Amino acid sequence: MSALPEKPSAGPTGDLPAPRTAEGAIQRYEQYLHALGREDIDKVCKVAGPAAQKPQDQGLGPCTSTYAIVFQMISPAQKKALQTATVDPQRIAVRTPGKIEMPVEAVRASAAFSESDLGSYTLEYLKNDWYITD
Repeated sequence: MSALPEKPSAGPTGDLPAPRTAEGAIQRYEQYLHALGREDIDKVCKVAGPAAQKPQDQGLGPCTSTYAIVFQMISPAQKKALQTATVDPQRIAVRTPGKIEMPVEAVRASAAFSESDLGSYTLEYLKNDWYITD
């Protein structure tokens, strides 16, 4: 009887690529919103890194300093609301399979947000995950 080759494990193998779906983009954006509400600078900059690179290139400093300013502009009630915010999938705009727009109107939270205090964002699928690029 010959030995059968071992099957690869079906379990998680560490950092798997994020799903390249609207649901994957929504999940990643919700992680960003929750991190913004908690003032989790590391998580915020991980997700918003590509978008934060533009102001950095213009001399405004790295993501950690620009978001430190953003945290000060969000009211305590808004920060609390962001910690549990969700995204309404009916209100997002799928431009391509790898580019999704998240308008401020798609954010569902216990506090109101406008274009001036939260804004709308574009997420793009780069390097096996979703990132805010604009």
